[in-house]
Amino acid sequence: MTEHKNEENTQIRRFEGFLILFFIGFFIILVGVLFLVTATLLSGGTASIGGVVFIGPIPIVFGAGPEAQWLILFAIILGVLSVIMFFILRKKG
Repeated sequence: MTEHKNEENTQIRRFEGFLILFFIGFFIILVGVLFLVTATLLSGGTASIGGVVFIGPIPIVFGAGPEAQWLILFAIILGVLSVIMFFILRKKG
């Protein structure tokens, strides 16, 4: 009975550690986005944006702005690498 409780406590601590790291990462990304938006608005310049949205293993790539072609290319490369990693990790599991 004691081993079962120790195992549960270990799993709870791991989950709590995961949640802490998740929220720290989310907060760092949020702060970074806010810095970028603030810098763009204060400089009065135009900003380029690009990204990837995954629906299952299928990437949807988008972009806008003067340097969008490079951001879209980078997003496509990351999307292809992500799909490849998805299938590699799926086969090993």
